[in-house]
Amino acid sequence: MPERLSANGTSMVHYDTSTHSFIVRIWLEESAEEAVRATWRGYVTHVPSGKELYFEDLDDITAFIAPYLERMGVRLRKSWQVKQKGE
Repeated sequence: MPERLSANGTSMVHYDTSTHSFIVRIWLEESAEEAVRATWRGYVTHVPSGKELYFEDLDDITAFIAPYLERMGVRLRKSWQVKQKGE
């Protein structure tokens, strides 16, 4: 983790294990011929670990983030609960 300095020059390096940061990048892929079949693609990165997931389904963003929240003790609403494959 890069070192950050406060206004008075003291180090502010601190990693809070109860905080998670994610970077989500999404884009719409479509060709002129397939404008009707445009596909959302992207990736989400868990910043502290560097783990990434590339996706073509926006619901995969929730599936990637939800386990981190659950490990922190967050009780997820039904809209955030991840369905198991085959449901």
